Amino acid sequence: MNLDHGRKFDGSQTRGWRQSLLVWYDRNRRDLPWRSDRDPYRVWLSEIMLQQTRVAAVLEHYHRFLQRFPTVQKLASARESSVLAAWSGLGYYRRARMMHAAAKVIVKKHGGKFPGEVAELRTLPGIGRYTAAAIASIVFNVPAAVVDGNVERVLGRVFGTDLAGEPLWQTAEALLSRRRPGDFNQAVMELGAIVCLPRQPRCSVCPVFGLCATRGKLELQRKLAPQQRRDICYALDHRDSSIFLVQRPKHSTLMPGMWELPEIPVSSTPSEVSLIVRHSITVTDYTVRVMRGRVSGESRGRWVPKARIPRLPLTGLARKILRQAEII
Repeated sequence: MNLDHGRKFDGSQTRGWRQSLLVWYDRNRRDLPWRSDRDPYRVWLSEIMLQQTRVAAVLEHYHRFLQRFPTVQKLASARESSVLAAWSGLGYYRRARMMHAAAKVIVKKHGGKFPGEVAELRTLPGIGRYTAAAIASIVFNVPAAVVDGNVERVLGRVFGTDLAGEPLWQTAEALLSRRRPGDFNQAVMELGAIVCLPRQPRCSVCPVFGLCATRGKLELQRKLAPQQRRDICYALDHRDSSIFLVQRPKHSTLMPGMWELPEIPVSSTPSEVSLIVRHSITVTDYTVRVMRGRVSGESRGRWVPKARIPRLPLTGLARKILRQAEII
């Protein structure tokens, strides 16, 4: 393998890379619930949930979602509001909407069976190049390489160059094990997740340390967007066994149809604050002040019984506030 920049792999090194990674993966892979079998529905669900979300945050939601929708048929026949409620807390709700839409296509067009080819999978809503390759390789043993942030970091360090775009995909394809593509893809991602870490790589336990050009020291050129800070305030009106909530407009560009607490102007009186919550969304860190008391003025919201709240599609922030306030 010859790259325009960085080191080169010959045939022997490529074979050594594959063998070392697979042996390491067989001995060290994490016991994750979606790895217990090759059920395409469960693999698909895990891959969608893991997009832009840490494994630790996904585990609880994964089990809860499967309890609610154990099959693709159950998901396809559900109401969107029920799907969003089960997804609540994971964020990036477009993923849930696309999953719901894709489930309907799988049931209607494919008789409830997942297509096994990458090209067919990519025709489904919400399934792009990475997800299609992951499902095809893990479930159907199709020799298709995957590229995510972990793979990008691992290959960039190994070859000593800031790989990106099509050259990165081509490199991943050239290294892929044709005999065990699904396990190999997971091995590279696992290496990036638990060994080849972004800031403090654990080089002393890396199975391919001898093949690495940088030994964990590659400085990637991309700059992260600076975090912004913002203060916001919400009213928590709790009467008897009901909470006053408002629903985002259906045409909203951000989390349409989701339920939340009513937002109010940030108070200048600290004594009125009953709860402070920290919350982050992409590049914004929020300091959220929560005021207990009646909502003044007209509002498009309504009183919701506490027992019904878990079945509502709440925003992640609303769920966090209600949990910290020990209401749910």
